[in-house]
Amino acid sequence: MSTNSPFYDLLIVGAGPCGLACGIEAARHGLSYLILDKGSITDAVRRYPVNGHFFSTADKLEIGGLPFPAIHARPTRTEALQYYRRVSEYFDLNLKLYTEVKAIDKTSDGFKVHTHTGVVYHARYVAIATGYYDQPRPLSIEGGTLPHVHRYYDEPFRYAHTATTILGGGNSAIETALDLYRNGVGHLRVFVLEDDFVPTAKYWLIPDMRNRVKDGSIEVHFRAECIKITPSEVVVRHHLTGEVKSYPTDFVLALIGYRPDAELMRDAGIELEGPMLIPKIDATTYETNVPDLYVVGSVVGGEETAKVFIENGRYHGAAAVADILRKQNAQPHVSAKQHVST
Repeated sequence: MSTNSPFYDLLIVGAGPCGLACGIEAARHGLSYLILDKGSITDAVRRYPVNGHFFSTADKLEIGGLPFPAIHARPTRTEALQYYRRVSEYFDLNLKLYTEVKAIDKTSDGFKVHTHTGVVYHARYVAIATGYYDQPRPLSIEGGTLPHVHRYYDEPFRYAHTATTILGGGNSAIETALDLYRNGVGHLRVFVLEDDFVPTAKYWLIPDMRNRVKDGSIEVHFRAECIKITPSEVVVRHHLTGEVKSYPTDFVLALIGYRPDAELMRDAGIELEGPMLIPKIDATTYETNVPDLYVVGSVVGGEETAKVFIENGRYHGAAAVADILRKQNAQPHVSAKQHVST
């Protein structure tokens, strides 16, 4: 689609906390910018469990220098959603929501950013801040897409008095299992592919989970791999014994982790290193191997999702914007506010 969209200094892909922080820095330094997101403001946070709490304390989640008021030290999902919405309004951030970026193409004077609507946006610089939580890791087994198989957990009450299966041993799986246990799930089984729970889970959850396993409230199997899902059963291979066994179930919560949008980055020319798909970047500026294309926030860590959080990723945008300003001051350029693309 041909457009007469403005030529921005910076286009930010992703309106999560780190994308918003990047937009705030751009605005503070007089850059023309636009933040695109395929969902709502902080859409990943919106997908958190309804009654969920953050691992980080409120002060570690603040952006733009605005205090984050919370009732308790670790804020709730609702408090975070309200906070980031108010931040976006305070800074009057330039947002275009429910607009999915399909491709980022390098041009002679910047980038063309193609969206699902057919509109093409133009910018001198681009920062990708897409995170990872909106892309569950593939569940490549028979029955993995059946309607009773869920990739996110929202609240416990639909699972009351049912047989529910959880796949995974990380933070989401453990927190979900404990919430279901305390809210009347009928029978709960957890299958973990590894030898133990993921050690990076919230530190207060592991002892609680082990106690529930010890007293028989939650049934857990380690070194257990789900190989098939039917409308009424899960089929599991137990690697310690070699046994393949079927278990009845009403619901399956496949909470096996999330991954960044590797396809978007690769198509844009970004080199992804190793099996963890870590973008190749300058660790100081967050510029990728593609000149003038940056990655900020948790997407920096690729599939090593336990390394970059809001509390450290919120600073990436400031480093990227500082590098953009350095480039603009180092060479003559046409102001994006005067540049019109066709």
